[in-house]
Amino acid sequence: MQLTDQTRTLGAAEWQGLEQAHEERADAFTRGRRERAATGRTHPVDDFLFTYYPFRPGLLRRWHPGAGVLLQGAATLPRATWKWYRALEDDSQVDAAAFVDKNERTIGFISSLLAATRQRPAQFGCFGLHEWAMVYRQGEHRHVAPLRLGQSDTDAVVDGNRIACSHFDAFRFFTPAAIPLNQLQPSRDNQPILEQPGCLHAGMDIYKWVIKLGPLIPGAVLLDSFELARDIRRLDMEASPYDLAEWGYAPVAIETPAGKAEYVRRQRAFTERSNVLRERVVSLLV
Repeated sequence: MQLTDQTRTLGAAEWQGLEQAHEERADAFTRGRRERAATGRTHPVDDFLFTYYPFRPGLLRRWHPGAGVLLQGAATLPRATWKWYRALEDDSQVDAAAFVDKNERTIGFISSLLAATRQRPAQFGCFGLHEWAMVYRQGEHRHVAPLRLGQSDTDAVVDGNRIACSHFDAFRFFTPAAIPLNQLQPSRDNQPILEQPGCLHAGMDIYKWVIKLGPLIPGAVLLDSFELARDIRRLDMEASPYDLAEWGYAPVAIETPAGKAEYVRRQRAFTERSNVLRERVVSLLV
């Protein structure tokens, strides 16, 4: 894989302004997490982005210009010593060639997966039931929040609906009793075939793929992918079987026709946002 061999130059005032804006936006995104860390409190929705995706607030705050961008006057600054950077006389830039050489297989996989996912028809019939399948007929749950309907009525929702989860990293948390109920059997091997843009978890995972692409990805794309994942996570948990009223979340009651309709409406909007972001990421890897 070889990135397009083009270079553009950012003057010191321009790139430092972009860096400052990035840091301020990242700080706003992570403020709650940082404040909770100081007191030992947790949040069942927002903390997911910092535990499931192990990317510290300090790393989210670090601005990269992306590949092929020369930063004037940056050769003597700390960023010139960051991994995957190189100094060029008075300036510095991402050493994209070195990063690609080290991570070519990963980059190729991500590019192919995102491109293929974007091109597939979106499926809107899952209604977020993956979260319900994760607690099906099981007394102990991953989250401390109580079940909104109780265990028996939660199980009845699973029994009364079609389970069609296409995402391996959601499916792998299904309870043993729920696994055979799923119409698909996602695996790491068939992920490139099953991944589709209507899946909330596939949309959240754009953030994961951007993290793996490191300095090749401009800071704005990193933060846009974080923001998308944060917004999707909210719907994911609002439509879950958990009672999150203590944290100010009203349920999307997918056990009802109205709740299903609301879920699909918001799911469609996330599909559009996700596909725009997939296209942006893939275009950076050509």
